[in-house]
Amino acid sequence: MKFTLSWLKDHLETTAGVAELSTKLSAIGLEVESVDDPAAKLGQFRIARVVDAKPHPNADRLRVAQVEIEKGKPPVEVVCGAPNCRTGLVGVFAPLGTYIPGTGLTLEKKPVRGIVSNGMLCSERELELSDDHQGIIDLAADYAGRIGERYIDVMGLADPVFEVKLTPNRPDCTGVRGIARDLAAAG
Repeated sequence: MKFTLSWLKDHLETTAGVAELSTKLSAIGLEVESVDDPAAKLGQFRIARVVDAKPHPNADRLRVAQVEIEKGKPPVEVVCGAPNCRTGLVGVFAPLGTYIPGTGLTLEKKPVRGIVSNGMLCSERELELSDDHQGIIDLAADYAGRIGERYIDVMGLADPVFEVKLTPNRPDCTGVRGIARDLAAAG
């Protein structure tokens, strides 16, 4: 049985965190097989806007973009190979030191054809959101007002997913309401 923390909270008034809920679920006989917490994996990715994008002087398919990653701060320079990188694009930015789950790499400050890239604009595949890697994530212009905010918070993806192993003697827990009832009874 899979359910999200927000779905559980629709049926149970609690301030307990993921770890406390996992422990309590296991204690009442509902073994937690896994908890997928997108905030742990995607928490460093931010909404950003390309202020300026120009062709790379030493490469045909690359662009050098000035990217606003925080309101009121100067933009950072990013080398991007995506065909849809353009001035005005609102997308998802990964700062240096970020682990990119779709590639298995951690971003380092390295020159790309002679120009140092200070981060990365990401595709959906790089964030493991889909298999789409035709270009970087292109958000609606409405999101330009949310620059610097965490991508998962803006898009509503910061909701942990619990997977509980059910035994045949627990048909009452095949729905989130039954699980919430058991947690409420356990305090």
